[in-house]
Amino acid sequence: MPTTPPRTALRLAATLLTATAALYITLVAFGNITDFGTNQQFVRHVLAMDTTFKDEDLMWRAITSKGLQDAAYVAIIVWETVAALVLIYGTWLWFRRDDSRARRFSTYGLLMLMLLFGAGFIAIGGEWFSMWQSGDWNGLDAATRVFLFSGIVLIVNHLPFGQGRQADA
Repeated sequence: MPTTPPRTALRLAATLLTATAALYITLVAFGNITDFGTNQQFVRHVLAMDTTFKDEDLMWRAITSKGLQDAAYVAIIVWETVAALVLIYGTWLWFRRDDSRARRFSTYGLLMLMLLFGAGFIAIGGEWFSMWQSGDWNGLDAATRVFLFSGIVLIVNHLPFGQGRQADA
């Protein structure tokens, strides 16, 4: 039984994992657009810090303006949508075997996910707005899963495909 050469197997892994990340963030963005109110409430509660311990030393960080809360939510949706489009394009380039450009665009899209879920949800939401204190509006576990998955896909995208060939960004 013939075996698949490592180069083909790694390209397939990069393609399918990038496609999975693209599918995920596409569904997230689509859900946030078509069911705007559900996660809008999530963002409003996190920014308002209304379900935290309400420590007076931290509550000055709260954003209670519904306009600013909604602007933040729309910015998140726009970021998700752009990340989805970039990852879809990266997936298409992997299918076309345009490795260099596929790796570059996949990297951009995956970094967008890691920034959103790492810097945005884990650091800013979790720490600055003390989301970790909320029993009802705590998205840290989900954000960590997406951050770690995106990081794994990024690593696979940058594995060298064969002997004597360097992975380029």
